[in-house]
Amino acid sequence: MNLRERLVRANLATAFLAVLIVAAPTVIAIAVGVAVLHGLRESVVTIAVLLGLVILLSLIALGAAAVLARRHADAVAHPMTQLADRAEDLGARRPKFEPLTTDIAEIDKVSRVLQRRASDLARQLANERDFASDASHQLRTPLTALLIRLEEISLSDDPELMREEAHICIDQVERLTRVIDDLLRRSRATPDDQVPAVSLDAVLASLQLEWLPAFQQARRSVKVSGQRDLHVLASPDHLAQIISTLLENSLKHGGGRVEVNARRSGPSVVVEVTDEGKGIDPAIAAHIFERQVTTGGTGLGLALARDLAQSNGGRLELLGIHPPQFALFLSEVPGAH
Repeated sequence: MNLRERLVRANLATAFLAVLIVAAPTVIAIAVGVAVLHGLRESVVTIAVLLGLVILLSLIALGAAAVLARRHADAVAHPMTQLADRAEDLGARRPKFEPLTTDIAEIDKVSRVLQRRASDLARQLANERDFASDASHQLRTPLTALLIRLEEISLSDDPELMREEAHICIDQVERLTRVIDDLLRRSRATPDDQVPAVSLDAVLASLQLEWLPAFQQARRSVKVSGQRDLHVLASPDHLAQIISTLLENSLKHGGGRVEVNARRSGPSVVVEVTDEGKGIDPAIAAHIFERQVTTGGTGLGLALARDLAQSNGGRLELLGIHPPQFALFLSEVPGAH
């Protein structure tokens, strides 16, 4: 039995009981009164007429109650059916939810709860899509560098060079493992997480060695310059990922020598990456850190790099387009100089 039928039966039962309670004493009272005032034969006729009238009025009352019961049942059952259909869509992970507004407080409350759940589900689905996109991009970059190293090993006959390249490959695999672990931790990270200190020299030297074969294969070079012995507040893996994204971006879209320059700027440390390429199209320069803005590839790299910079208390900016010049601003470790 559905909700509408239950409501109709409940209302009809209530109306019938009300009519019975009112009609029965009325009929008895009338019968007694007529019997007292008139003779027996006249009383029987009068009571029969009055009883018929009471029954007719009771049937009319029950009919009216049935009509009203169905209307009230429809007023409750229809929005409940709509709410059930929308809840079913929500269960099927279709988070678009249009809230119901009725005169029934309980239904409106359930609708608001489902609307909040739909908003949470929409954010969850968006986060899952972002996670998949982020993972595909952040894993592709170290895998590309690893593939280049393995190609170098396969073409070399020098055991010493092969051993050196193999060690670098092991380092890259370990870094890849840390990237995966970091992706899994990012959803649980809180703004209060402490940012570690890292030697910028060590990160830049490791990245220069890692990307050297790729740039040599493209007949280009990477030059690291600027101030030395700089220590910044950043996750070493995040810092490596940000600068790797800039190097990969230059390798794909830039030209000539890539220069990575590190220097102090007040309480901050600035890492500038530039090359001798044709530059960035002014039409996309203002939106270059937005997702889906790209000149090729996934369109996620620079957006992810900026997110990582912000998560480490820094920022990533585009300072120039001809030539292209990116600048990563990070906080220097207090008392480092």
